Amino acid sequence: MLFNSVDFAIFLPIVFVLYWSLSKKKLIYQNLFIVIVSYIFYGWWDYRFLSLILFSTTTDFTIGKVLSTENDQFKRKVYLWMSIIINLGFLGVFKYHNFFIENFTTAFSFLGFNIESNTLNIILPVGISFYTFQTLSYTIDIYNKKLESSTDFIAFAAFVCFFPQLVAGPIERATNLLPQFYIKRKFDYNKSIDGLHQIVLGLFKKVVIADNSAEIANDIFTNYQIYSGSTLLFGAIFFAFQIYGDFSGYSDIAIGISRIFGFDLKKNFNTPYFSRDIAEFWRKWHISLSTWFRDYVYIPLGGSRGGNGTRIRNTFIIFIVSGFWHGANWTFIAWGTLNALYFLPLMLTKNNRNNIDIVAEGRFLPSLKDFFSIIKTFFLTVFAWIFFRAESMTIAINYISEIFSSSLFSIPQFTNKKNALITLIIISIFILIEWMFREYRHTLEPLNNIKSPVFRCLILSTITIFTFLFMSNSEQEFIYFQF
Repeated sequence: MLFNSVDFAIFLPIVFVLYWSLSKKKLIYQNLFIVIVSYIFYGWWDYRFLSLILFSTTTDFTIGKVLSTENDQFKRKVYLWMSIIINLGFLGVFKYHNFFIENFTTAFSFLGFNIESNTLNIILPVGISFYTFQTLSYTIDIYNKKLESSTDFIAFAAFVCFFPQLVAGPIERATNLLPQFYIKRKFDYNKSIDGLHQIVLGLFKKVVIADNSAEIANDIFTNYQIYSGSTLLFGAIFFAFQIYGDFSGYSDIAIGISRIFGFDLKKNFNTPYFSRDIAEFWRKWHISLSTWFRDYVYIPLGGSRGGNGTRIRNTFIIFIVSGFWHGANWTFIAWGTLNALYFLPLMLTKNNRNNIDIVAEGRFLPSLKDFFSIIKTFFLTVFAWIFFRAESMTIAINYISEIFSSSLFSIPQFTNKKNALITLIIISIFILIEWMFREYRHTLEPLNNIKSPVFRCLILSTITIFTFLFMSNSEQEFIYFQF
């Protein structure tokens, strides 16, 4: 069930009314209702994969209880690794099995050996990378004694399958989200209105920014052989806004829906394209994933402690693993490696935490230094996105080669010039508005300061009408569903 579908537009109001009608009942009824509707939401794609969520939930709930009572350190490690192996094992089979088999076969064929291999004809379960990491955070935090194990299976199941963020995040920590299922939620009008604002913002990002950019980017990447270098550069820029509008839009909708149900999720995007260096970009892009890898992979490996060799090793590991998490393709590994190369000079010169404040805080215009740093960081990111978007390394290299040809200085040509121009204008207006309100939690948060409900409703209605007027002609799935 897609957030931008008619099905969900019917589903959400019904769930909202029924959920709050249970607010006077016992807490278990609210949580059980969340589990039921979340399973309906997820099962809308393929009900067969519900068994995976149930198995993962039961496994980590059980291991969590054992970890909390076991004092023998060796046994605790065994139980922890059981959770890691089971969760990553499922992820490996569904997401990476064919990748390893195909590359293993190719490697031996290159050496002159012919090996028959069998790949699996299976569908990747939607959101498996997200809820797997969410349950892993639970067992790891219990092992590290940062969290008490849950004694309420229904509350824990609701935490694992909570439908707003189940299939594409944010990846919530058990330390933040799980305790919220232990407390009875009461309807909060102001919180719900703010959530509604963020839902409207997310839908605008998705159906106007992302989907319109996708039409142009998809055409250019699919037919890259016939386009000039200048057009290919614009194709990469359009993809940059496609993936940002798509993924941050999903996160906004998920956070907004959670708020109208009385939950607070962590912020997942923080105007990343206004970053002044790559380190700042990764503090602002897909925050829930980057902090997950930092806390559960980078720091346990030693983090930035030790010599330069250790720091370089850990940096490459964290970025390559992050790339591989996104998909079983060498293009994602190349994307991760490239970001590691971007990051290393900042880390080795200890400049990776230079820009931790809000850019041009309290001012409308940035300094010239900040402006050019933002432009440089944006185009470094756009260049890396080419590997992320390309279907193979060959296509990525050919695409980049054509960009850096003499045709880079030609006038860009688009299949639909009118649509490209309108989309560029909308993106430009959106960037300006996002810049103006970059100091808020989300771009439409200032609406909360408008006292008149009529005026606030008028603004929301205008944004909604604008969204319908400029929505893409073709419905696009959220990009991160494939991860």
